[in-house]
Amino acid sequence: MYRRIRDLREDNDLNQTQVAKILGMSQTGYSKYETGENDIPTDILIKLARFYDVSVDYILGETNTKKRYQ
Repeated sequence: MYRRIRDLREDNDLNQTQVAKILGMSQTGYSKYETGENDIPTDILIKLARFYDVSVDYILGETNTKKRYQ
């Protein structure tokens, strides 16, 4: 899951500071999600899925299909 959020960020040409700002948190806090030092809270996971327009299952590694179901 941690690799996926980094890959999504990089695929969108964003840096950690930009994503952290979108999530309303510090770059350091966000960095800990990408490294796996901290687990990603459910509300942040949902925000990331909505922002990148992917499913939560994709971020969690449960599927390789990015499409969000609505």
